[in-house]
Amino acid sequence: MKIKFFVVFFSFLNFYCSTNKQQPALGKFTIEQPPSLQVGAERLDLYWPLIQDKKVAFVVNQTSRMGSMHVIDSLHSLGLDIARIFAPEHGFRGTADAGEKIKDGRDIATGIPITSLYGKKRKPSAEDLAGVDWVIFDIQDVGARFYTYISSMHYVMQACAEQGISFMVLDRPNPNGHYVDGPVLDPAFQSFVGMHEIPVVHGMTVGEYASMVNEEGWLGEESKCDLKVIPCAGYTHQTPYTIPIKPSPNLPNNRAIYLYPSLCFFEGTQVSIGRGTDKQFQLIGLPDYPSEEFAFTPMPKPGARYPKHQDQLCKGFDLTKREEAVIRKEARINLSYLIEVYENAPKKDQFFLQSNFFDKLAGGESLREQVKAGWSEQQIRKSWEPELSQFKQKRKKYLLYPDEFAVKD
Repeated sequence: MKIKFFVVFFSFLNFYCSTNKQQPALGKFTIEQPPSLQVGAERLDLYWPLIQDKKVAFVVNQTSRMGSMHVIDSLHSLGLDIARIFAPEHGFRGTADAGEKIKDGRDIATGIPITSLYGKKRKPSAEDLAGVDWVIFDIQDVGARFYTYISSMHYVMQACAEQGISFMVLDRPNPNGHYVDGPVLDPAFQSFVGMHEIPVVHGMTVGEYASMVNEEGWLGEESKCDLKVIPCAGYTHQTPYTIPIKPSPNLPNNRAIYLYPSLCFFEGTQVSIGRGTDKQFQLIGLPDYPSEEFAFTPMPKPGARYPKHQDQLCKGFDLTKREEAVIRKEARINLSYLIEVYENAPKKDQFFLQSNFFDKLAGGESLREQVKAGWSEQQIRKSWEPELSQFKQKRKKYLLYPDEFAVKD
């Protein structure tokens, strides 16, 4: 009877997930994703036999979905013994501000205890993992080195390796997984927004990246965890993917996700990129910028309670006019935004924040120094080539999906 139930459940789940895909029209271009695409969480038949009689902990947020249901709710309803939920940046439900500390608590819907990995600690303790057989990571990534969920994954993998606990990744497509670009991290600038020697855009899914972290010895002292990746079905690195739910409060749509690797550098400057508006990572502006093209005023909003230049009129550019599919087709970090705004900023000596956060985001001092010295985009990009080439060769060893880039008009 139990076997029959799961056969019926798997059949229903496969049908449900395959008929609930978004295919948004974008005018001249269309971003389509195949109806057969399944994320790892939806491939229950591949991992349920491994966990059904085990005690399991999860690293999840609001993107951890199986169709329309949260993976926690789905698996809890099947009777899975869920010991703990680990909450990363923005929290379990994804509503906290960027950088806001997350508190421990308990999930109201299921009663499962929640332990923050973005507050007093970023790595689970031995006590947190006591009695746990598997830790499962299921969070939507957007493919940029400074997107902190992959840093949280590193620390959880490290804890699992130390405690002898198996670690599973329910893989998801990378919306920026169709290219590799940007400066490779200088180890001297390692931080939570840059853990390893990878470029800004690494072109890997979280499952592929987890394999790299594990096999390259990045967990420390030749440590490895017992890693299992549940791959997506029907996905290649050229497959466009529309995330069905915002991956974080300030990435509201595909355009913001595609612009994120290019605009996030501004977080280390005086420039606003639209936090405190409904067009986050799609606007560029400064209060004293010499432009009459566009203006906006950042105001407190969920996910941005204290936005940069709050209540001040910022002048600059509106990138919402750019079609999402056109930005995706560029398949590169666009440095023209950074270079143009710096060149026209009236107070260049105050442009970069004194905290040196820009260098942490860039992974070193070079990009800041090149921009200040007046290097062209072509000159800067050429300086990335040797290390990018080396990384691309390393990356090939860990790819789970075909990699040829092709976007059709």
